[in-house]
Amino acid sequence: MAYDNTPQPSNGASPTPNQNGKNKIRGIITTALVIALLGTWGYIIFDKNKTRESISQRDSTIVTTLSQRDQLQKELDDATLHYDMLKTSNSMKDSTIIARDREIENKKSRIQTLLSQVNLSQTQLKEARSLIASLKTDVEGYKQQIETLKGENLQLTRENEQITEQRKAIQQNYDSAQFVIREKENIIDVGSTLHASNFDVVGINEKGSREKETNTAKKVDKLRISFDIDENLITQTGTKDIYVCITAPDGTPVAVEALGSGTFSTREGLEKIYTQKVEINYTQNKRQRVSFDWKQNAKFSTGDYKVEVYNNGFKIGEATRPLKKGGLFR
Repeated sequence: MAYDNTPQPSNGASPTPNQNGKNKIRGIITTALVIALLGTWGYIIFDKNKTRESISQRDSTIVTTLSQRDQLQKELDDATLHYDMLKTSNSMKDSTIIARDREIENKKSRIQTLLSQVNLSQTQLKEARSLIASLKTDVEGYKQQIETLKGENLQLTRENEQITEQRKAIQQNYDSAQFVIREKENIIDVGSTLHASNFDVVGINEKGSREKETNTAKKVDKLRISFDIDENLITQTGTKDIYVCITAPDGTPVAVEALGSGTFSTREGLEKIYTQKVEINYTQNKRQRVSFDWKQNAKFSTGDYKVEVYNNGFKIGEATRPLKKGGLFR
């Protein structure tokens, strides 16, 4: 026995063909909506899974990036510490060292700028890693350069010490040679000093155009002083100064500035008053006679007049002339 489940009209009438078509369409739409709903749910579930997977991958990437950045930051800090220690120990200011310092500082600044980025990209991370590797190489090269310069500086120091010792030895030899030269020059200088001999000191009385020798003090108008300058093989030909110093009987120097008297220095460093300076034209290794008159405004005194002759600071001869009282009771 068969049953028909097809809905029947409420009024007991049989369904029309138009109603059957609508029911079929409604069933198709319902089925499509269910399929669409199921598809939507499936997509949402799939999308959530993909999003969760993407978030998980992103989080993993961020963690990895942060870890790499921290590692790079640590490597940068280590390299910077090593570099700073090298700079502290290096006191040399070589031009190549200064240029290397500038390059390293610029590179450190660029690396730090990259690592300070909030969202560090892989490209930036790659650049930072490459720069740090380059920085480490630079720091090692900097260290080697410093060691090389230190070695060169040590070598220069040793060479300078050797040069200083050599210069000191040369200076000592030079000083010794100068001392010998000065000693020889002094010997020559002393040896070239002239010598006077054969003194003749007489009193001269003047009567008109006539002159007469006298030893009576009150009659003496002037003293005529004569002596020989002996031969000398060392003394060069030329003008020589002879200083004649006359001492009165009372021990005072006879000197009149208006008549050419003055002072000179002896070899002992003393200032001595001279009565007259006589310039002679000396010829090497030749004896020659020197003579001059000393006439003063004052009267000559009774007693011994001492005559000393100096050349080159040395006394080269002397003589004494006594002058007597005149009259019956002399």
